[in-house]
Amino acid sequence: MKTKPDHKTISPLLGLFIGILAVSTASIFVRFAQEESPSLVIAAYRLTLSSLVLAPVAFFKHRKEISRLSRRDVLLALASGFFLALHFAAWISSLEYTSVASSVVLVATIPLWVMLLSPFTIKESISRLMLLGMAIALAGGVIVGLSDTCQIIGWQVKCPPLIEFIRGKAFWGDALALTGAIMAACYMLIGRRLRVRMSLITYIFLVYSMAAIVLIIIMFMAGHQPYPYSARTYLWFVLLALVPQLLGHTSFNWALKYLSAVYVSISVLGEPVGSTILAYIVLHETPGGLKIFGAILILAGIYLASKSEKEQINHS
Repeated sequence: MKTKPDHKTISPLLGLFIGILAVSTASIFVRFAQEESPSLVIAAYRLTLSSLVLAPVAFFKHRKEISRLSRRDVLLALASGFFLALHFAAWISSLEYTSVASSVVLVATIPLWVMLLSPFTIKESISRLMLLGMAIALAGGVIVGLSDTCQIIGWQVKCPPLIEFIRGKAFWGDALALTGAIMAACYMLIGRRLRVRMSLITYIFLVYSMAAIVLIIIMFMAGHQPYPYSARTYLWFVLLALVPQLLGHTSFNWALKYLSAVYVSISVLGEPVGSTILAYIVLHETPGGLKIFGAILILAGIYLASKSEKEQINHS
């Protein structure tokens, strides 16, 4: 099915930069909202409010396109929304247990998982340089996970016994953040396939709406209620919907029409930098040396993998 092309009035790279700036605010808004609201409620509000904002535009301007979508495309869009819901449920919950720096750096391994899954979805091979980058990034992820529990004393790294480490809050927070990264990779891979033939508003309306429904169900299954909260908390809900979701994620989804899923996913590497800086300024969270070292390894590993991907694109 043919759709009207999106208006590319700005460079896709500029669109990605805007998206990075927008999503960098998410962890800060989430932390403030968590002072009064459970994580799953925050995630449900974020996607529900985003869907409600999009609904009038989708109904009046894209109703015909939506009605003409094939069953396969609708199911793929709903699957994308399902993965997006699981991404937010896992990632936002991770912020209850671990630091902003650990959470956003681990969730920034999204490109790594996109590359691992791409041979099974878009049939792309993985070079040795890409595999090396993945190995380095995974090593960095382990170090970031350990950094919330271990300490550097002199030239030694001292960690508690394995049983004690697994029982720690930070371990589960890091595991949730990593799960969120894998779910986001699935969401982006499906988006790359659909955005080539589906307009932006139609795609994000279906995806965000499905994610909202799934998150609402999960919220009630967990025993949480959508009210009552203070006006300030509802303000954080609204800001999460408008800035990191409608501006940030929508910028990424817009760029998926013009750039590969791997290239777009790599743009999330700017989020840990922005989020960590904001966390230092607003929340006074200072990342330790071990965490900074692990973050550098992650970014270096994904950089190598992305360099390999660019070489493959240039030779194709």
